[in-house]
Amino acid sequence: MASLSTPANPFPPPVHRRPDFKPPTAWTRRKPNSRPATVSEQTNAPTVSDRAPSRIDASKLKEREERERKEGVNRKIGSQKAISIILRREATKAILEKKGGPNNSKKLLPRTVLEALHERVTALRWESALKVFELLREQLWYRPNSGMYIKLIVMLGKCKQPEKAHSLFQAMIDEGCGVNHESYTALLSAYSRSGLFDKAFSLLEEMKNRPDCKPDVYTYSILIKSCVQVYAFDKVDSLLSDMASQGIKPSTITYNTLIDAYGKARKFAKMESTLVEMLREGQCEPDVWTMNSTIRAFGGSGQIETMEKCYDKFQRAGIQADIKTFNVLLDSYGKSGNYEKMSSVMEYMQKYHFSWTLVTYNIVIDAFGRAGDLKQVEFLFRLMQSERIKPNCVTLCSLVRAYGQAGRAEKITGVLRFIEDTDVTLDVIFFNCLVDAYGMMGCFAEMKGVLEMMERKHCKPDRITYRTMINAYTTAGMTSHAQELKDFMNNSVQKTSHQRYNHWQEA
Repeated sequence: MASLSTPANPFPPPVHRRPDFKPPTAWTRRKPNSRPATVSEQTNAPTVSDRAPSRIDASKLKEREERERKEGVNRKIGSQKAISIILRREATKAILEKKGGPNNSKKLLPRTVLEALHERVTALRWESALKVFELLREQLWYRPNSGMYIKLIVMLGKCKQPEKAHSLFQAMIDEGCGVNHESYTALLSAYSRSGLFDKAFSLLEEMKNRPDCKPDVYTYSILIKSCVQVYAFDKVDSLLSDMASQGIKPSTITYNTLIDAYGKARKFAKMESTLVEMLREGQCEPDVWTMNSTIRAFGGSGQIETMEKCYDKFQRAGIQADIKTFNVLLDSYGKSGNYEKMSSVMEYMQKYHFSWTLVTYNIVIDAFGRAGDLKQVEFLFRLMQSERIKPNCVTLCSLVRAYGQAGRAEKITGVLRFIEDTDVTLDVIFFNCLVDAYGMMGCFAEMKGVLEMMERKHCKPDRITYRTMINAYTTAGMTSHAQELKDFMNNSVQKTSHQRYNHWQEA
């Protein structure tokens, strides 16, 4: 683990010059008692003819004054232009924040509008991004650009807005932008991310029939990734066969996607066969992502010995571990209760100066919390804060779970006080951990108070919340409370179903 100690003197040592050394100077002032200059020295002095003329030509003086005056005027004009640009940029930002701008909203600064659009696309604020894009299209200087459309379509795909993506795709065609395999791939990705595989596959067939939009390995890789996320491995097999018939060979990204998906699905035979095929191909060398996916699959399933053998083989193949590799090892050893090896990994990371990330801290805090070592948990939490790594919901869940197992209700109260002083966004998973911890300790008043806390935080309880409370009441023999919650949960489900039915009828 990285140490917080710093050297006593962090600055470099001073440069020691020789004591008799004196830097040379261009001119030396004569001392009052020094001797007068000799004749030879006087002969070396500059003569009158060498000196500058005593009078300056009037025309040159006038020319210099005119030049200085023009420079002053140019500086003022430049300063006024800079101020004007700043003011216009601020006005543009003000227009972007409003729903409707003034009459001159068609003359906004290009840089400010494009920066605003880029910020919203990066943050996946798709509604705001589309509003800025509409404002962009109204500008006098606007020219249709297919690259901008593709970025917006990709963003809408990530936000699960395939219909909006299709509308933009059509608008791009209507504005005269040429479509290619990149724009088709972006739209295909939007459909596949939302699980609309029929539309995605029909779009793939359309790409095959267009000579200028042929799908490539990137197109297939995106579609394969969307399929494996919903465990549609039958579609994956057909895509791989289609790639082979098209003469398209999988890339390293394709193989890594498959290896990671098979590992998470516990399809170890398929994972190993894919890795063997990758090695046999020769053109796709395994990388650190391949190693991490493989050891995560075995380590997550408790096959520690197999994980270690794979790690050694990848190391001998020249693949260097990164921070994600060590996080996988720490997580695997921690969940299997092998704290000695987990400590060895931590010492190795400290020795070779691997900086801990938020994920690293979450893993080790959770591991020591499961082991009941609260001192180590609290030390790591303080160390995390001292290194200015902001805790998230996963960190807080691990703390609450550890204190709940140890029966330390007052420590959980301290966690809640800590949350009030931060801007950590809480989710339903954290509140479910809180309900479980209070129920485990028999703090039923506090457990019931979590529902009020969720209401204040605008977080809606789910079925896990109520089931956890019902189990706590049932274990404590409080059957009336458990039955009351069951009736409330059933009524809520029926009410929600009735509302959905009415909404469907109105539609």
